[in-house]
Amino acid sequence: MSSEDQPQGPTPYDQLGGEHGVRALVDRFYDLMDLEPRFAALRAIHPTTLEGSRDKLFWFLSGWLGGPDLYQQQFGHPRLRMRHFPYAIGVAERDAWLDCMRQAMQEQGVEEALRARLQQAFDGTADWMRNRAEPGQGAA
Repeated sequence: MSSEDQPQGPTPYDQLGGEHGVRALVDRFYDLMDLEPRFAALRAIHPTTLEGSRDKLFWFLSGWLGGPDLYQQQFGHPRLRMRHFPYAIGVAERDAWLDCMRQAMQEQGVEEALRARLQQAFDGTADWMRNRAEPGQGAA
């Protein structure tokens, strides 16, 4: 989230409960990916074990949500699109990721106004990550 998206006061990181809350959200997101058959295709493009993915998303979200910039401290600029380029991401993959995160936020009890704000930010970022042309369209 960009700084102009964040009102004065508690950051989304704080609103989610800081480190514990962000970690719980990330863990639920990846648990759903493992448990829900409708996320099987999304799960298939991830490594066999999800520990590294869990950590990287937690580190990234911590800074993105206004908390410690853990990802940047370890890896530098996130370069999200570049780092995801090896994975074919089309509309189906984007939508599955968004649905999984939406369900995780709901199950973690993220307050409705914050959930809507985060979902809007996730929507834009996830759409920007698409790197596979859909049938009948040009390059993403």
